[in-house]
Amino acid sequence: MPITPLLDKIKYPEDLRKLPVTQIKDLAAEVREEVIDAVSVTGGHLGAGLGVVELTVAIHYVFDTPNDKLIWDVGHQCYPHKVLTGRRDRMRTIRKGGGLSGFTKRSESIYDPFGAAHSSTSISAGMGFATARDLSNQDSHVISVIGDGSITAGMAYEAMNNAGATDSKQIVILNDNDMSIAPPVGAMSHMLAKMVSSGGYQKLRGAGKAIVKDAPRPIKSTARKAEEYTRGMFMGGTWFEELGFYYVGPVDGHDLDTLIPVLENVKKMKNGPTLIHVVTQKGKGYKPAEVSADKYHGVSKFNVVTGEQSKSIPNAPTYTNIFGNQLIKHAHNDDKIVGITAAMPGGTGMNIFGKTFPDRMFDVGIAEQHAVTFAAGLAAEGYKPFCAIYSTFLQRGYDQVVHDVAIQNLPVRFALDRAGLVGADGPTHAGSFDIAYLGCLPNMVLMAAADEVELASMVATAVDYNEGPIAFRYPRGEATGIEIPSDSKILEIGKGRILKEGSQIAILSYGTRLEEALKAAKELETLGLSTTVSDARFAKPLDKELIFQLADNHEVLITIEEGSIGGFGSFVLNELAKGGRLDAGLKIRLMHLPDKFIEHDTPDKMYEKAGLDSKAIVKTVFKALGRDKTINLNTA
Repeated sequence: MPITPLLDKIKYPEDLRKLPVTQIKDLAAEVREEVIDAVSVTGGHLGAGLGVVELTVAIHYVFDTPNDKLIWDVGHQCYPHKVLTGRRDRMRTIRKGGGLSGFTKRSESIYDPFGAAHSSTSISAGMGFATARDLSNQDSHVISVIGDGSITAGMAYEAMNNAGATDSKQIVILNDNDMSIAPPVGAMSHMLAKMVSSGGYQKLRGAGKAIVKDAPRPIKSTARKAEEYTRGMFMGGTWFEELGFYYVGPVDGHDLDTLIPVLENVKKMKNGPTLIHVVTQKGKGYKPAEVSADKYHGVSKFNVVTGEQSKSIPNAPTYTNIFGNQLIKHAHNDDKIVGITAAMPGGTGMNIFGKTFPDRMFDVGIAEQHAVTFAAGLAAEGYKPFCAIYSTFLQRGYDQVVHDVAIQNLPVRFALDRAGLVGADGPTHAGSFDIAYLGCLPNMVLMAAADEVELASMVATAVDYNEGPIAFRYPRGEATGIEIPSDSKILEIGKGRILKEGSQIAILSYGTRLEEALKAAKELETLGLSTTVSDARFAKPLDKELIFQLADNHEVLITIEEGSIGGFGSFVLNELAKGGRLDAGLKIRLMHLPDKFIEHDTPDKMYEKAGLDSKAIVKTVFKALGRDKTINLNTA
């Protein structure tokens, strides 16, 4: 008679807690197999999740989730958590339209108390939950799991500094899967971790504190430091102790025989913040991930047996790679060009640049604020820093963009990858707001590439521009495949271009919606509407001459962009108002992302939902003309 898999008996963590501890290792193995199989079908973040399988199982086994709050930092590693919290049957919908999010999400499950997708937020959020619990006189636990990369960010330091100054109980688990700050060294390390987290040690420590309670301050200080540094000598963690955390570890995050007792001991501690240092292996338990350079951080669909990933178009050029290669081309001729990225060398193309110029590429870690001001310092000394950061992540360094770059008018070059809607990663990673938040800054120049040829020209333009900060945006994914000239031209600042001339309708595009604008124009022409299509190229400074020409010679003017309200279209409308063009009966319509967050799906479907495809352009034109029922939009 076949044996029923343990995982089939587990729908929620309360089912997990009914198992005898002797079966937990077998359950963890089944969870790992489930995650591998699910991600092989959907693609997604695999390596991080495989690295925390045992940790996830142990946390849910020891703690009373969802009453106890479990907060995952970033969320790349949350797939095992989703398997165990009522979502196993939907795992093969992850990152698909209408399916599960690739990150934690409050609206998805009560087991996700805090949504995440950007890093280094878990300790701050955990402190908020812990304080709310204390104010409500409740008795529960708050566990924040943060990775060794995320904990390097300034926000994590700020949170630890604040939490360490309180008596509020909060548990932080440092998932050390890369840096190996202090690797566990066999049985002695495990024995010490169990010992210092035990009730007996806590009682002894409490007795020692009582003895020196009324002693003079120097004696109390000496006693405290002696205890901390004695533990630090054998275990490490003195730095965390100085921030006010009680340090336990390092612990092998795959050894459930150690992990579960340590978590149970820490659970019994009464007051103050505790940090458990857990060392794990990213990609653990799946050989192709273990030996891969990036540990299968993010993967497409793959063959479980071979690990081979599927690619839609082999070797298709991406905008990211085009940027990296164009930067290399210019850097060969200009030794002042340097590259900066914030823990995303592969995602921004800086890995390509770094292979050719290793001494001129700087990965500063998850530290966008530092990256921007670091770039400002380089620019102040005459270098040409290209600060390549996702649009959504640059939001984290906005104060530095304002104060350290724009006010000082320093020529920092911002390469904004992942502009617009990005697909499976959803609203947390969409580059929705950079046009608006950069366009309002004095001294800033803004460009958006309509295709790879334009991107190459914008890299050349940024290299040549030294009058102040300049930014150019481009989307995620494959480019159109058109050939890039060997000698990309430098664009005239603030000048757009006309690609197709007409007399009735004008479409002014900013960014890669240009292709949809040309499709719409073709359809409009077949319906008897002569249409002009223009590429603005610049949102700041605007090509006023082009805008006024379009406004004066057409009945309808449509602006379209892959950004939020308050961006390019608003800038155009402002100029038309100042120029008196709105008084002449011009029908102007602004097409931008709707005032809502758009859930993950394929980029094409997301833009369709956003109303920014060719069909929506045609529909907008006819609505402006008051003839919205005169065509069959299904043919557009």
